[in-house]
Amino acid sequence: MSRSHLTKLRMSNGVWHGLLTGAGDEASVVVTHLGAELPGVILTRTDEGHEVSVPIPAASLSDGVQTFVLTDGQTGQVLTSFAILCGDVLDQDLRVRVDLLRQELELLKRAFRRQFAD
Repeated sequence: MSRSHLTKLRMSNGVWHGLLTGAGDEASVVVTHLGAELPGVILTRTDEGHEVSVPIPAASLSDGVQTFVLTDGQTGQVLTSFAILCGDVLDQDLRVRVDLLRQELELLKRAFRRQFAD
């Protein structure tokens, strides 16, 4: 039995796309979010394997990090996962990190100047 492998291709228009290889003709992918299975997963046979399309329901998006897990529908093997970050929580978190980086950069600049001023 060959081992399935799922590679991300792109995310566009609210749909995650990937390429499933090594799954054979009876390929099946299950996507879960917060323990619930997402409907609407589409597998399309291609020369390379199967293209997997996962439409992201608007109801599954909210503030913070939302993680989606893709598993082989036959074996239960975790193939991959992806996360979507959104909302005010993310905005504040990024601002805090950028501010911290600026402060550290200022410390490094002062230490550098002291080192070469002597």
